[in-house]
Amino acid sequence: MALRTILTDENPRLRLKSLKVAKVDKSTQQLVQDMFETMLQANGIGLSAPQVGVLQRVIVVDIPPDLEFEGSPPFQLALINPELVKCAGEQIGEEGCLSVPGWYGEVKRYDQILVKGRDTNGKEVRLKIEGLPSRAVQHEIDHLDGIIFTDKLVDAASLHRIDKKTAETKQPALVV
Repeated sequence: MALRTILTDENPRLRLKSLKVAKVDKSTQQLVQDMFETMLQANGIGLSAPQVGVLQRVIVVDIPPDLEFEGSPPFQLALINPELVKCAGEQIGEEGCLSVPGWYGEVKRYDQILVKGRDTNGKEVRLKIEGLPSRAVQHEIDHLDGIIFTDKLVDAASLHRIDKKTAETKQPALVV
């Protein structure tokens, strides 16, 4: 495995639409492993391939059991060519992004989603996801379409900066 560099929001590659993965192979599996390692090293819970400079439709999400955020259960997912099939309900919550370090804002998302895609073995999967995992998956799918969370703020005034010192003493917002 290898750590990859996370692109920040001023990089124009983050605004490009990612291409579908034609075939899940060893290079795709290596990308997924690298993304998990990079995301965990950066203290995030989600990461998309475009954030590490790879314009492919690949996302990872890992909500560890020790994360006490909205009472969310542990959740781990790697998905290739993800697509939202069905969406229901809504939730508004504070989000941050590894590509927009230190900035947080309120974003409206679906509460429940049905998503389809392929796992790391290339097998087609369909998953019903709700709550925090649903929010994280939607955030990462947005990255695949060149959308950053700041594009979806419920109110521009909700965007605010949290410095490292404040973040250490406060429950962290969702950073995906």
